[in-house]
Amino acid sequence: MRYTNQIVVMFLLIAPVAAAEPPVQLLDCRSLTNESERLHCYDAFPLSDETQLPPAADESAPDAKPALEQRIEKERDLARRAFAIIPHRPNYILYTYNSKLNEAPYLAVDPETDLQQQELKYQISLRVPLYNRMFGENGDLWFAYTQLSFWQAFNLENSAPYRETNYEPELGLTFHTDFSLLGLRHRLFSVGFAHQSNGRGDPLSRSWNRLWASFLLERGNFVLAFKPWYRIPESSAKDNNPDILDFAGRAELRSAYKYGDQVFSFILRNNLRVDENRSGYELDWSFPFSKRIKGLLQFYNGYGESLIDYNAWTRRVGVGVLVEDWI
Repeated sequence: MRYTNQIVVMFLLIAPVAAAEPPVQLLDCRSLTNESERLHCYDAFPLSDETQLPPAADESAPDAKPALEQRIEKERDLARRAFAIIPHRPNYILYTYNSKLNEAPYLAVDPETDLQQQELKYQISLRVPLYNRMFGENGDLWFAYTQLSFWQAFNLENSAPYRETNYEPELGLTFHTDFSLLGLRHRLFSVGFAHQSNGRGDPLSRSWNRLWASFLLERGNFVLAFKPWYRIPESSAKDNNPDILDFAGRAELRSAYKYGDQVFSFILRNNLRVDENRSGYELDWSFPFSKRIKGLLQFYNGYGESLIDYNAWTRRVGVGVLVEDWI
């Protein structure tokens, strides 16, 4: 019960931030095409009770801004506030069924281990702006934290243990761009450092450190992101997963399309090898559920869903609720 209370509290903390609506904007500021000029216009224009505000934008209108543009503007507005906390990756909780549960690491420690194929999977991911516009009008420094957990909530005979939890703090620097590439509009370029571990002792310990780069492009309500990374080498004596790149991959390709209030997304991770090519992919469909949250249907197939399963092929389907989406 204490685990359930903790999850409920965490989601209640996230939901007001994730569901916050962008502030109303003045028509004369909205009409500016240059992002920097438009931002300065908002900052300089004092609002009063007599100020005439424009009607809220209709996202379904033909001339509505692209989904990624709306997301960027909302994040920029939140980042300008004191003590801002912004959703980083999707925040969700799912009831899941894993048809290929990886029990081998646990049985090696305790031959009496009894795990269930059904479990709760949830992710909490938040970002804090540290320094905006470091280089003139560009360059946003931020810190993010993501936690992905797999909870044997229905395994009551074994005290409903957490099978696996991955902790990932990261530091990133994002640059806003605006140029055409392969028929798409390049909007964001980011570089950063990430540490990911499961906080366990040997022989269940898994961890790695990475330097990564991200290229984010859009066209209408379609978004495409490519994220390669470089693993920082560790000494063989301390490395408990030396072959993680061969299974969890060397790069990630992410795409999403927003159709009305629904979002269809696809994630592919691959080791980029011709021989012994391995990958893992995730399909997500989010749809309206209530005013503050959305429903989410998720399917994962392949390697690298979690650190403990980085070298084990899994197939999982889940359904649940989503607080914040990619776009």
